[in-house]
Formats: sequence, C-alpha cells, structure tokens
Amino acid sequence: MSLRGRSLQHDTVGFGRMKENHQIPIPEEPQPSSCPPAIIMNEVQLILAEKRTSLAALRTGIAVFAIPLSIMGVLVATSRYYEIVDVLQLFILVMVMNVLLLALGSYLVLRAIVKLRREDRMILDIKRKHSTISEFID
Repeated sequence: MSLRGRSLQHDTVGFGRMKENHQIPIPEEPQPSSCPPAIIMNEVQLILAEKRTSLAALRTGIAVFAIPLSIMGVLVATSRYYEIVDVLQLFILVMVMNVLLLALGSYLVLRAIVKLRREDRMILDIKRKHSTISEFID
C-alpha cells in the first residue's frame, strides 16, 4: 500500500494510535528530472570518491598479495644455507602465514573489483536518467 499523497494521523501520546486532529502530510518523491544538476553532480562526486576508495583497497590487496611471493623468493634464494628438516616448524609457520596473506590479498582484490563494478553501474544509471549532464560525466 503506497502512502504517497495521503496524510497520516498521529497521536502525541503513543506510537501506532491514530487521532483525528493531527495530520502530517507525506511529501511525494521527486522525479529524476526535477533534481537540480548540482545535486546530481554531487551524487556523482560521492560515487567517484567511493570508487577511489575501492581503487585504494585494490592497490592494498595487490601489495598484500605480493608479500608471500617475495618471502618465497627469499626462501628459495637462501635454500642452500639451511636444511628443510632442521627448520621444519619455522617453515610450516611461514607457509601458514603465506597462505593467510594470500587469502587476505585475494579477498581485498575481489571485493574491490566487485565494488568498482557496482560503482560503474551507478554512474551509468545516473547518466541514463539525466541525459543533460551525461556529456560532462565520462
């Protein structure tokens, strides 16, 4: 049931009760074409700020993803100075940490990609709804 264009009657004593003497009009939602261009541009700027945040998360995820690769490179380069059996406990600990870092990096990258796609769709929707400013949004 839609409440647009109707008025609700409220009692000041409690919730959920109706009273005949107080009426609060519910405003209708503005149409997309009635929004001023400044508000639409502010929405786009907000989405672009979220997009920059997603790109920062993507960059962080790639950096976290690269840490285990560099650790493995150091272990391989120095492998002639130790026997794996002698340092097995430390080796297992390092491998568990590498797996955790790989999982964290993968999560950050995938989450950032999903958010970037969603933000691109939001900007595309705004461009479709408001054709007058679509030429200013790339």
